[in-house]
Amino acid sequence: MTAAIAEAPVARVAQEGKFLSFILGSEEYGVEILKVHEINGMTGITRVPRTPDYVRGVLNLRGRVIPIVSLRQKFLMPVVEDTEKTCIIVVEVVHQGTEITMGIVVDEVSEVLNITADQIDPAPMSGGTLDETGFVSGMGKLEDRVVVLLDIDHVLSRVEIEAVIQSAT
Repeated sequence: MTAAIAEAPVARVAQEGKFLSFILGSEEYGVEILKVHEINGMTGITRVPRTPDYVRGVLNLRGRVIPIVSLRQKFLMPVVEDTEKTCIIVVEVVHQGTEITMGIVVDEVSEVLNITADQIDPAPMSGGTLDETGFVSGMGKLEDRVVVLLDIDHVLSRVEIEAVIQSAT
């Protein structure tokens, strides 16, 4: 009898296309523009008791309650006060074949980037915390900077997604 081995989800390798770039601390990240539903200010978040620290709360988005996740806290970055540039990017995440709408809090939205295939390198395999989780899909090499490309479907683990969904119900 063989034991089943649970495999960690593996991020897709980033494909060329348009990415919404945003800032967290001193780093720039990008998420596929097709995953982005809208961008909102930091108003109307209701804290939900007994949720993980990275869950900022929930937001009533035109009658739909959606969970809001702090990418800063998820990425174990220092917590800072919100500024006038802090915002929520509402994204569609696929979890077990179902689309889930959730918001991610970022320090600042930057721009929409058109990144070609020759500008994308694979995610580094350095053993750092980002590549271990499988949500970095590539590194976008632009003229004077590097943008960490995220596979937003895999930023949260299955257990974390379920905790986030629970917070919105």
